[in-house]
Amino acid sequence: EKRQAVINAAIDEFAAYGFESASINRIVANSGISKGSFYQYFEDKMDVFKYLMDVIAQEKTEFFKGKHPPSPGQSTFGYFRWMIKTGMEFNSTNPKLVKAITRVLLGEGMYYGQIFADVRKRTMDVLVSMIQRAKQNGEIDASVDENVAAKVMDTWSNVISSSILEEGMQKKDIVKWV
Repeated sequence: EKRQAVINAAIDEFAAYGFESASINRIVANSGISKGSFYQYFEDKMDVFKYLMDVIAQEKTEFFKGKHPPSPGQSTFGYFRWMIKTGMEFNSTNPKLVKAITRVLLGEGMYYGQIFADVRKRTMDVLVSMIQRAKQNGEIDASVDENVAAKVMDTWSNVISSSILEEGMQKKDIVKWV
C-alpha cells in the first residue's frame, strides 16, 4: 500500500516536473510516507523512474497481446501505422504514466542518452527488421539504408507521441489522426 502510494506520487511528480526537476521530497510528501520508507522501496529517483519504465513496458506488452493487425497480408508500413495507432490507444489507458515517461525520455532527451541506450537499441532493432522485411517484400528500394530508415521511423513515432501528449488529444482524435 505504501509502495503504491510512492509509485502514484512519482508518476504525478514526473508528469508535472520531468526528471531533472523532480523532487524526492515532493514524492514523499505527496505519498504520505516518511522519507525513510521511500528508501525502503527505491534507491533514488532514477530507480523509481526505471521501475515506472518496467511497469509501462509490461502493461504495453499485455495490451498488445490482445490486439491484432487488421489484415495478415498488410504492408510493412501499414503494420507500422497500426502499431503507432494501437500504441496511442494504449497511451489513452494510462495517460498520466505515459506523460511522465514521455516527458522524461523525449521531452528531456534521456531516450537519446547513455542511460536508456538499451531501450533505444531494442526499438531500433525492431525497426531495422521491419525495413529489412519491407525490402524483401519489394515495398521499398533495396538500396535504402536500413539504419537511416529506422531512425526516421523512430523519430516519426516519437514526434507523433510527443505531439499527441502535448496537445492532450483524446482517443477518438488519435484514431482519426494516425
